[in-house]
Amino acid sequence: MSKQLDRTYRKIVNAWCMYDWANSAYATTVMAAMLPPYFSSVAQEAGFTGTQASSMWGYVTSLTMLVIALISPVLGATADYTGSKKKFMFGFFVVAVAFTSLLVFIGTGDWLLCLIFFALAGIGNAGANVFYDSLLPHVAHPDEIDQVSAKGYALGYLGGGLLLVVNLLMFTKPGWLGIPSEEWGVRLSFLSVGIWWVVFSIPIFRHVKEPPRSSDYVATVNPVRAGFQRLGRTFRDLRRYKQLLLFLVAFWLYADGIGTIMKMATIYGTEIGIGMTDLVGALLMTQFVGVPFTFLFGWLARRLGTKPPIFLALSIYVLVSIGGYFMAEAWHFWLLAFMVGLVQGGSQALSRSLFGSMTPKARSAEFFGFFDISSKFAGIAGPLLFGVVGHLTGTSRLSIVSLVIFFVVGMLLLRLVDEKEGIRVAEEENRAAGLA
Repeated sequence: MSKQLDRTYRKIVNAWCMYDWANSAYATTVMAAMLPPYFSSVAQEAGFTGTQASSMWGYVTSLTMLVIALISPVLGATADYTGSKKKFMFGFFVVAVAFTSLLVFIGTGDWLLCLIFFALAGIGNAGANVFYDSLLPHVAHPDEIDQVSAKGYALGYLGGGLLLVVNLLMFTKPGWLGIPSEEWGVRLSFLSVGIWWVVFSIPIFRHVKEPPRSSDYVATVNPVRAGFQRLGRTFRDLRRYKQLLLFLVAFWLYADGIGTIMKMATIYGTEIGIGMTDLVGALLMTQFVGVPFTFLFGWLARRLGTKPPIFLALSIYVLVSIGGYFMAEAWHFWLLAFMVGLVQGGSQALSRSLFGSMTPKARSAEFFGFFDISSKFAGIAGPLLFGVVGHLTGTSRLSIVSLVIFFVVGMLLLRLVDEKEGIRVAEEENRAAGLA
């Protein structure tokens, strides 16, 4: 590869990775750190208990994931057919940024409006991620896909962590920044996420090219109809992708546990009496711990293969779930957050790259729609279980420990995946489509 081509390749890879830097601010500040406990306080001011607030949060999170799980496969198939991955990504991105920024208007008693804005922002974020992830096989060379995926997650940890530092100061020291109160510090942090998201998303929309449309594209055919037809064909063809399908089932199970821990940790901590400063501070630590360890997981994948590091990560998640049942003090939350920081980025990055390596390029958005179905249905079952168990028992401790089953069964199924066979099938289709 010439130096000029290498520089162009690196520029495109870095532009793709910067979107992780951009949108991780939503995952850290809005989804994980500041909005759940803020919603809990808003809901309690309206007369709900802490457990009721946790349950409502779990229900709405499940509903959000259900919507995107239902629409993403056909949208992915349509995007593949028309060559519109970036256009679809941009549409969902606009929705996500708009409703995230509108959270600045949520005040005392606005619990229902908060849930609506959060749901719409979540749909936008999840939808944009379907098409962002689908660009990975087009951006990264096959022998670097693990490392590129890991770099994206590592930059996401760093970017989300840096903004969370600022957001934590906005909440704990509002006077330093000319903010009138702690409440306004929290509310303005949501607006800062929207601004951050827009600014650092510019590189991907400028420098990453739209992948070519399907070779069977016909301008006179309705693209949505074609999308449904391609989706139906994919369902029929799944028997050709046995290893990919088996991995999806395994991923669905263990991603259920990971996603529930990410989405419910701070509202669970609020329920058992841990203060917002400790909650946000511990998650901030998670972000910075995650940066070097995500790169470490990419390094381990190069030397050991992709699956062994994922097994290591899931084993640590089992310990986190068990520890969450016994959590009672703030330092317990800090310890568990540190353990999550060790493995969260690596497990997600390597899962994404393992799936990408077994995905035919010509159908990447369509297949990543199925990949995101797995994570979104995981996002349905886990928070829903969390909400139901909390509602029935009056406490969320049993909800936390029940996540162990997802990690254990997910690991058992992952052991059965023959990734070499899955990669071989994808490469055969790439050659047939002229995309090898």
